[in-house]
Amino acid sequence: MGRATKKSEGRTGRRLRRTLIGAWLAAFVFVNLPPLPAAAGYVRLKDIADIAGQADVRLFGYGLVVGLNGTGDGAGTQFTVQSLASMLTRLGVTVAPEQIKVKNVAAVMVTSAVTPEMKAGSHFDVTVSSMGDAQSLEGGTLLMTPLTGLDGRLFGYAQGPISTGGFNVQSGGGSKVAKNYTLVGRVPDGGVLESELMQFEPLDGKIRIVLRNPDYTTIQRVAGAINDVYYDAAVPVDRASVAVEIPPEFQVEGGKVGFIASLEMLTLTPDVPARVVINEKTGTIVAGECVTIAPVALAHGSITITISAQPIISQPAPFSQGETVTQTQASIDVSETEAKVIYMQESTNISDVAQALNSIGATPRDIIAIFQALKKAGALRGELIII
Repeated sequence: MGRATKKSEGRTGRRLRRTLIGAWLAAFVFVNLPPLPAAAGYVRLKDIADIAGQADVRLFGYGLVVGLNGTGDGAGTQFTVQSLASMLTRLGVTVAPEQIKVKNVAAVMVTSAVTPEMKAGSHFDVTVSSMGDAQSLEGGTLLMTPLTGLDGRLFGYAQGPISTGGFNVQSGGGSKVAKNYTLVGRVPDGGVLESELMQFEPLDGKIRIVLRNPDYTTIQRVAGAINDVYYDAAVPVDRASVAVEIPPEFQVEGGKVGFIASLEMLTLTPDVPARVVINEKTGTIVAGECVTIAPVALAHGSITITISAQPIISQPAPFSQGETVTQTQASIDVSETEAKVIYMQESTNISDVAQALNSIGATPRDIIAIFQALKKAGALRGELIII
């Protein structure tokens, strides 16, 4: 009986502590006190994860842009001609498609993303992108365009003047002066939501938190950070999500908002995988701090081959009725720089690698080749991603 009584008192005490902590957090959120600064190396949960069911909804639609200064689609863009003729017919104007010139009109695709919490009548920005052979959307106005989701359901409309943030001026002789990209623009607050999206509702008093970058270690730390405040409320489901039970004190009107807000302010240290990302197009290299190099000797040298061609003109003798002949003489020059050898110790971190490669004068292109060779040799302890 004594042990049972102690266990019962322990459970009661834990529930009491959980209730008091939850009530304190709810009060903290509702009075809108400024958040405490996170410790070094810690991030807020809201910066690395989202609540399942609250992802943005993508909308798109097909429309026409009018008012262009001769920079619209050409006559060969049939879908623009057909769209304009169809619109004029609905407006009571009958015109044969072959009589329509669309140089001041362009067919565009309109895209946007809205949040599930937006209400009917809310305004949002839309992006307008040319679909035909228009030269520029500068100065154009988007006509009323219906916006639908992937299921074809109508959610809203978009209309308004387009902002391209640049210009594109061409002359008849082929000269061209351009600033920024003028075939894609935005209509600020040009979209209006007509019907509300599906609202998020917790299932069985639970919510699910989803990591933006799935990782087993990070999801375990997320569950631990939540359970430190709300005892046994979080259970990891997989490497991307954790299920969280809403405490009883938050299962009241408005309580869900306070509970999610308190979860967003929890701090933890996410785990970062050992990864090197290389962009060969731009020569950009990004490496995480967990990347290490096994003991390896590295030699770096370069070979430069120069091929030049010089014209040789052969003139005929006077009065020989011969022709001038032009020939090309090619010369090839090969130069090789002296190879520089460096030795990397056990568990060399990425900063040591960077210093070593800089010491031998390696360019970004050279470093990309070196990392690829290290991966092939099995000396790069991390994932190599080439984009």
